[in-house]
Amino acid sequence: MGDDNTTTEQSDVRVEDEVVRVVEQAKEVQEAAASFVSKSSKEEQLLRQRALSLDAAIVKLRSTIDSLLRDKRLDPKLADKLEDELDRAKCILVDGEASSFLPGKAHGLLLRMFIGPVNVRATMKDVQLKVKEEYNRFKDRIALLFLFFPSALLVLRSWIWNGCMPAFPVQLYQAWLLFLYTGLALRENILQVNGSDIRPWWIYHHYCAMAMALVSLTWGIKGEPNCVEKQRGVELFLQWAMMQGIAMLLQNRYQRQRLYTRIALGKAKRMDVVWGESAGVVGQLWLLYPILFILQGFEAYVGLLLLQTAFGGVVSEWQVVFCGILLVLMAVGNFMNTMQTVMAKLRFKAKMKRSKSKQALD
Repeated sequence: MGDDNTTTEQSDVRVEDEVVRVVEQAKEVQEAAASFVSKSSKEEQLLRQRALSLDAAIVKLRSTIDSLLRDKRLDPKLADKLEDELDRAKCILVDGEASSFLPGKAHGLLLRMFIGPVNVRATMKDVQLKVKEEYNRFKDRIALLFLFFPSALLVLRSWIWNGCMPAFPVQLYQAWLLFLYTGLALRENILQVNGSDIRPWWIYHHYCAMAMALVSLTWGIKGEPNCVEKQRGVELFLQWAMMQGIAMLLQNRYQRQRLYTRIALGKAKRMDVVWGESAGVVGQLWLLYPILFILQGFEAYVGLLLLQTAFGGVVSEWQVVFCGILLVLMAVGNFMNTMQTVMAKLRFKAKMKRSKSKQALD
């Protein structure tokens, strides 16, 4: 019995010593971590000040170049060269690890509504790029579904439903659209916070599409008599959605390659994305821009047709008027945004021609 008690006491002492040792090690690790965080915080503050100072210097130099050009005290060719160098410096600053030390964009209302006051800005560049790649994969998936779902509904309408679609499949499709546009808007807000140069209109466009999909869920599209006439707007909307799917596939396939080229040339950031008509090349303009203009015109036509059916007494629900107005507004906004891009490309080409002409004269 005595030996057993001695053995138990020795075991207790060993366990107690081990616990004390672990507690001391935990304290040491905590002190080392606190010292490291304090040191890192000081270094981070110094880097942040340098990055902010450099960003301000780039802005100041741009203003100086513009002022000298207006006063004709600087050669335009030299000014173009200096602007390109400043663009390269800005791209290096905002497209590398130093971007985390620059002030980020404020969180949009949608992010605050869905996830609250959570900081979604990644501090590491590889994490930001993973967010962008996930966004691109999401767009690739939805482009195929954008083409498949309306095609299936139109085929079933002709072959099985005798020209009059039941409400549930269409509402299921509208629910999917609500999920789709909400997912796109959330991802684009997160990308914008992380430095992506997404045009604000595309985010607003998706807000409008979210509202339209939500309202469409309450729209009673089936009813006799005149079921086929009541669903004429729905049929045209599904046809427009199929065309939109084709345009998205073309954009995802070709324009992303062009964006990679622009990134390699230092004319775009790695966090930039393509949407709509951006980043096209000359060969694509003859294909993509006509499709976009046809889509925008067709979108406006569907909206006007919905308004006509509402004010003509065929369908008197307020949802029809709401969706018709939204479709027209989105078509007009898309057209204006596309024209702004066309004009910007024309100005850039004119600038390049002037530069080549000056080089030839010299």
